[in-house]
Amino acid sequence: MAVEDYKWYYDLSTGEVSQGKKSGFENRMGPYDTEQEAREALQISQQRNEAADDWDEQEQ
Repeated sequence: MAVEDYKWYYDLSTGEVSQGKKSGFENRMGPYDTEQEAREALQISQQRNEAADDWDEQEQ
């Protein structure tokens, strides 16, 4: 099995978490190392976006 088969993914269209690539890339967030991280995908994404926005503001 490939490493990706053991990783966790969040499906944007259904809100479901799965181990392995079960949905197409256009609706899939991940990979994440744990199921819990995949369940928190939207919060993780928001935090990363806010950090990037803060970095952008500091660079100007």
